[in-house]
Amino acid sequence: MFILNWYVTKNFLATFFMAIVVLTFAMTGANLMKVIEYISQGIPPLIAGKFLLLALPMALAFSIPWAALVSIMLVFGRMSADNEITAMRACGISILQIISPIIVSSFLLSCLCLWLQLQVGPPALGDARDLVKSAAANSPLAFFTPGIPVQLGDLTFFIDSKDSEGNEDHIYGVQIYLPDKDGTTKQDILASRGTLSVDSASQVLTVTLYDALVETVEGSGKDRRKEHSFSESVELRVPFGDRYNQKDVFIKDKYLAYKGLFARLAIYLKRGKDAAGVDATAINVEINQRIALALAPIAFMMLGMPLAIRTSRRETSIGLCLSVALGALYYGGVLVSDALRYNPQFYPQFVVWIPPLLFQLFGVIYLTKIARK
Repeated sequence: MFILNWYVTKNFLATFFMAIVVLTFAMTGANLMKVIEYISQGIPPLIAGKFLLLALPMALAFSIPWAALVSIMLVFGRMSADNEITAMRACGISILQIISPIIVSSFLLSCLCLWLQLQVGPPALGDARDLVKSAAANSPLAFFTPGIPVQLGDLTFFIDSKDSEGNEDHIYGVQIYLPDKDGTTKQDILASRGTLSVDSASQVLTVTLYDALVETVEGSGKDRRKEHSFSESVELRVPFGDRYNQKDVFIKDKYLAYKGLFARLAIYLKRGKDAAGVDATAINVEINQRIALALAPIAFMMLGMPLAIRTSRRETSIGLCLSVALGALYYGGVLVSDALRYNPQFYPQFVVWIPPLLFQLFGVIYLTKIARK
């Protein structure tokens, strides 16, 4: 039995590790694009890399269940197609003995996902967000994106391009608007180029513009007129702390570990049922979603394994298509419950459990049928 169990476990783990590398890379694709964008904006590569590492636990929390499903579908589909399962059962080995290593592996993977979903992943995701905000406050170029208006203080900036040479940061094709109280433009500044420097202590960005044309609106009503002036250099001091360097007093639910979630839920419930309805339901949805997602490896094992055995196909494409279909159904319940998060009358905290329960039910039925053959 040890040789048999090791054979099944070895095949499962080999496929699982390949699947998790591919799926994790795919799920972190958006974060990789953000890292490249942050580096292009002047944020140090070390900070951008740290951001990617902080976002990795949540990516793993989603890729681990899917990798387990893909591995189960591929391994048991191949074993069934090669009649290995039939040969094992002909030797008197029960289906439960054959799948016992996968049951243990699925349980261990669910425990790992619980740890990632409830304790590690959400706070790390919040730290990643705060890391980027604090890094932007020390990287002047990170404030500006070519072709996109940027609001800093009372000023709106447009730039055509930017670069960094040595310790100097440069912006080119600069246009700056200063609005009036009535919403019209009070001052419009055009400059061919400019340099940036930041004072982190006072949270002030200094923008020095060269070859600047300044258009200022004077007077009001019929006396309103525009005056133009040219200057070889104009220096603007812009406070940026309000936008980039403030800490949120209220942490969003998705960034809290399980202790914070339960503490917040207890506070809401103390208000009474009527006062706490929407807020308490949203917290309950968050908690139930995390637990349901963490238990996905077990649900995927229960339904994926008998489907793989019954399909009896060696083709990788069949296993992958079934994996995508099952994963979409499972995560569909999470999406529906999330859409109903602020509608207590629909009990969204229970909606998320419909796919797991169905997966378990049909899995038990299919496994029982296979075992009786």
